[in-house]
Amino acid sequence: MAASTAHTLLQIIFTFGVFIAFSSTPVLSEPVCVLGSSDNHLLSYLTFHASRKFQQLKGVRSYLRRINKPAVKIIESPDGDLIDCVPSHLQPAFDLPQLKGQKPQDPPERPNGYDSADILAESFQLWTDSGESCPEGTVPIRRTTEKDVRRAGSLSKFGRKSFNAQLTKVSSDHENAFAFAGGDRYYGAKVNLNVWKANETDLYDFSVSQAWILSGIFSLPVDDTDIIEAGWEINPKLYGDEFPRFFTHWTNDLYLTRGCYNLLCSGFVQTSNRISLGAAISPRLSQGGRQLDFGIMIWMDIKNGNWWLEVGPGLVVGYWPSTLFTHLKSHVDMVQFGGMIVRTKSVGMNSSALMGTDDLSDDGVSKASYFRNLQVVDYFNSLIPLSNFQLLTIDDISCYDIKAGRNDVWGNYFHYGGPGGNPQCHGEKNSTSV
Repeated sequence: MAASTAHTLLQIIFTFGVFIAFSSTPVLSEPVCVLGSSDNHLLSYLTFHASRKFQQLKGVRSYLRRINKPAVKIIESPDGDLIDCVPSHLQPAFDLPQLKGQKPQDPPERPNGYDSADILAESFQLWTDSGESCPEGTVPIRRTTEKDVRRAGSLSKFGRKSFNAQLTKVSSDHENAFAFAGGDRYYGAKVNLNVWKANETDLYDFSVSQAWILSGIFSLPVDDTDIIEAGWEINPKLYGDEFPRFFTHWTNDLYLTRGCYNLLCSGFVQTSNRISLGAAISPRLSQGGRQLDFGIMIWMDIKNGNWWLEVGPGLVVGYWPSTLFTHLKSHVDMVQFGGMIVRTKSVGMNSSALMGTDDLSDDGVSKASYFRNLQVVDYFNSLIPLSNFQLLTIDDISCYDIKAGRNDVWGNYFHYGGPGGNPQCHGEKNSTSV
C-alpha cells in the first residue's frame, strides 16, 4: 500500500479517536507501514465510520443552530445553565409552516370557579434568584448544548420521551402512583403539587410529578394519541444534573416520533418572560421543612382549540396550538395526576430513584409528596372537583404507594411516593376506584 494511504489510515485513527490494537511493534514518528490485503477493508471501515461520525456531528450542530435562537440578553443561572432572552416571535414554534409569520396570541378567560389565592414565589426558578429577568417582548429559553445531545445517545432520541407509555397500564421499566379519570369529555385540568429535593439519582432513572391530558387511542401499535404534560422532574440524562426542573412535553403519536420536551422542537408557544421551560426550580426543599407548593392549570380556548398552560396564580406560560393535534382539537378523553419513575436502561430489579419524596404516603403532609385540589374543566368552562377518579396502586407498599383523601381545604387529594431501590419491592400493581 502506498505511503500516502498509510498516512491517511493513521490520520483517521487519531483524528476521530478510533482505538485500534496493533502488534507490539512501536509506532514511530515517521512510520514505515507494511500493510496486507485486509488493510483496504480496515481503511474502508474506518473511513465509513469516520464519515458517519462527522455527519452526526454536523447534524447536531445544525440542530443547535436552529433551536438556539439569537438572544437580546443572556443570563447565567447559578446551576450553570445559560438562559437566552429571545424575541418572542423568533422562538422555535414559529418555525412551523402553519405558524410562520404569526405572533403569540393573548390568553382566553380563565374557567369559572378559578381561584387565585395560591401564591407563586417570585424566584420560582434558580435563574431568577439574582434578580435578573428577561425584557418584555422576549421569552427565556434554556440554551441547549452538544453535551445535552450526547447524553441522549443520538439526535433522534434527544428531547423526547423514548418509552411507549401504556398510560393506565404498567411495564417493567415504570413505577407509577397516580390518579386518573376517563369516560367523559373534559376541557382542562387543574391541580396543586409540592416539590422536593432529590436523593442521588442514577443517570438512567428519572422521576416525575405531573399532570397529563390525553385524547385518542391509548395503546400501541396505534399511534393516534395526543398527550400534553406539565409538572416537575428530576432527569439527569436530559439535563445533566439532579435539580428538580419545571417541564412540559407534548406528543401526537404516543411518543413514537413526534413531539418533545419544553422548547426543544417547534410546538409550544411561550408567552411569559418569567418562566423558562426546563430550568431548575428554586428553592430545592427537604422533608419536614417549608414546602414549595404550586398550581398547574391546562385549559382549552374553545374559540380556536389552543391549550393554555398557567403556573401559580395568573402566570400564563403559553399554549400548545391546536394545529399540533387531531383529537385534542375538541376535548380531553382522560386526565391524570401523579408520580412516575422510569428506568431508561436495565440496571437491576428496582430503580434507585425516589418518587416525589423518599417517604411513603403514610408519612404525612410534612414528609410525603402530594397532589391536592384535583379539578377538571367541564363543557361550560367551569372548574369542578374530579370525583370519579381511580388510583393506580402498588400492592407491595415497601417501594412506592399512594393514598387518597378529601377535606374542605384540599378538596380531593392524594399522597404518593416512596424510596425505591428496595430488593423486596416486586412492583405488582392494580387499580382501585375512589
